[in-house]
Amino acid sequence: MTTLATPKAVQRLIDEFSRLPGIGPKSASRLTYFLLRGDGRQPRDLAAALVELQEQTRFCSLCFNIADAAHDPCPVCADPARQTGVICVVEEPLDVLALERTREFKGRYHVLNGVISPVEGVGPEDLRIRELLTRVKTEPVREVILATNISLEGEATAMYLQKQLLPLGVRVTRLARGLPVGGDLEYADETTLARALQGRSEM
Repeated sequence: MTTLATPKAVQRLIDEFSRLPGIGPKSASRLTYFLLRGDGRQPRDLAAALVELQEQTRFCSLCFNIADAAHDPCPVCADPARQTGVICVVEEPLDVLALERTREFKGRYHVLNGVISPVEGVGPEDLRIRELLTRVKTEPVREVILATNISLEGEATAMYLQKQLLPLGVRVTRLARGLPVGGDLEYADETTLARALQGRSEM
């Protein structure tokens, strides 16, 4: 009896979708078959968007937030109205967007692009920590706000950063605990984030 095999092209797309965070095999299969059932333009539009993403975006050379490839440094780093003495350290670019929505923070950012996670094999050397320390040493920074998520990995990363930053003579603060434990910064509402910024404390 012949077993019906999944076409290679279909399986490849399922495998690629499965590599994305939060996408399991079932979701990957649903996405793939959704594209197959479409009008024929959706796969091409998706492919074009992915190519455009790769070609027209980059990480800011100063803060490592996502930026338009034609603008480096990014608009926040290039804005002379932003406070140069305060740097807010976040895990991911989405956290920058969340904090910007509060309209409360007037300083600049530093995106780690991850957190320390021994379970996943991510150490300090895999993050943008070296670049942060260089900024603190070379720029007129007086305060670093640690805005990593209130999770085991986020707390471990914040503690590591505190130990690295304090000898440099800079004030190190942490967002207030108005944020829910285990919650991601990007999902917090503007009011909660604004209060967290206002109520930040010394580490």
